Amino acid sequence: MVTTITEGVKVSIETIYQPEYSNPANDHFMFAYKVHIENMSNYAIQLISRHWYIFDSNGAKREVEGEGVVGQQPIIEPGHAHEYVSGCNLKTDMGSMKGEYQMNRLLDNASFNVLIPEFYLIAPYRMN
Repeated sequence: MVTTITEGVKVSIETIYQPEYSNPANDHFMFAYKVHIENMSNYAIQLISRHWYIFDSNGAKREVEGEGVVGQQPIIEPGHAHEYVSGCNLKTDMGSMKGEYQMNRLLDNASFNVLIPEFYLIAPYRMN
């Protein structure tokens, strides 16, 4: 698990290789990742959008941007957390992701970015 804290918002990521949805013979490797976003600040915040940078070990790069996460723009009260699971497919059995969330502080509608730590997507058999 990897973790970062930006402006009182803690983001932790855990990854899982999904062999049942992968097809290595066709260069298709599926990974799930679980994100835990904890509001350690004194203010309610809302996750507005996400921006991901995705890297395959063959040098391929792509970016994904969009509103919210898995169809939601959650409000996270102080001391509370939001958790979700999403997925990413790669053309190689190793890669990485990183990015940022755009958040709004509800008190004054101030916008700020929260870093998503870089995390690695690695099929377990590559760990030997």
